[in-house]
Amino acid sequence: MSKGTLLYAQSGGVTAVINTTAAGVIATARANGLKVLAGRNGIIGVLREELIDTSKESPAAIRALRHTPGGAFGSCRYKLKSLEENRAQYERLIDVLRAHDVRYFLYNGGNDSADTANKVSQIAAAFGYPLICIGVPKTVDNDLAVTDTCPGFGSAAKYTAVSMLEASLDVASMSESSTKVFVMEVMGRHAGWLAAAAGLAAKSPDEAPHIILFPEIPFEEEKFLAAVDKVVKRVGWCSVAVSEGLRTPDGKFLAEAGGKDAFGHVQLGGVGPQIAQLVKSKLGYKQHWAVPDYLQRSARHLASKTDADQAWAVGEAAVKYALKGMNAVMPVIKRVSDAPFRWKIEPAPLSKVANHEKTLPKNFIRKDGYGITDKARAYLEPLIRGEDVPPYGKDGLPVYVRLKNVPVKKKLADYAIADR
Repeated sequence: MSKGTLLYAQSGGVTAVINTTAAGVIATARANGLKVLAGRNGIIGVLREELIDTSKESPAAIRALRHTPGGAFGSCRYKLKSLEENRAQYERLIDVLRAHDVRYFLYNGGNDSADTANKVSQIAAAFGYPLICIGVPKTVDNDLAVTDTCPGFGSAAKYTAVSMLEASLDVASMSESSTKVFVMEVMGRHAGWLAAAAGLAAKSPDEAPHIILFPEIPFEEEKFLAAVDKVVKRVGWCSVAVSEGLRTPDGKFLAEAGGKDAFGHVQLGGVGPQIAQLVKSKLGYKQHWAVPDYLQRSARHLASKTDADQAWAVGEAAVKYALKGMNAVMPVIKRVSDAPFRWKIEPAPLSKVANHEKTLPKNFIRKDGYGITDKARAYLEPLIRGEDVPPYGKDGLPVYVRLKNVPVKKKLADYAIADR
């Protein structure tokens, strides 16, 4: 197998540190004499032959990429169909890879992206094209199987805990004559990892968040309202963290926004204001709500150093695995110990990651269903440790890099993606 070219692409919702992983990939590849192309907007760019030549970027730009949020090359939500459903799409994919002598494909994303990387590996083998495929982990939801944690989660968790702490100090200040209940909606469709992270702000029962609503625990309206009322009467105010994926006892999302995304997931939104309105209408308390939404995954100024270190490490390992010919694997994080906190990177088969989902363990949720346990705190706390602050300019704003993203000259005919 010739050394060839490495193709890297980003997929799914971006994070505060996905570009840290990209920087790790590019720096490690350069150190090993590999040319690196990047797909513009993930697998969509690969199919369209919209490829970026990262060799046009200076070493300083790649270093700056390490502390820049967003997805430097563009991301996408696009799920490849099976070979039987769309053989022409796979033929196009292999044609693009062959045209640019791509022998290593690194796909940086979550669960569905691991599935894509696994499919590309299988299809390349079926077509007789020599290709090494590596899935690279990323997701703020922290729901990938096998890995101890997912790069991107630690920084989102830190933002969530800090936001809950700071907003609740505000609420406590005004509670005598103003707001009594504050509700913050956090990301998490099926897994309550970010909701649990909000719990790190509370060191005692009277500290916020007083109530956490997890997607793993069916929502019971009367029980919840009674809990809110009890906290307000005891403390004077109440802060609530609620996962966007909160469900009714019959399994329906409380906040289905209508429609589905490209991966077939029901689009959610608005459970925070919904819960806040319930408190107002049933208990009469003045309330405020917040939906951090994209802020949770883009707040690079508040990134966790643990998270940034792990994000770089999986990018570096992905290249090393590729060069060793380790096909259809993902570099995952294995926790060695909690105290002191130690971890390492090891390979895991993509087949054990793709289409599997890791939800919050039962022993991480308090018996009453409204808080986290000491076991959850021991798992979560090391992940938000340390700061990895970006440089700031004279204007008081972080200095983030915008890459040139010089396109590679196309060699094939244009290709239209019909179904998205």
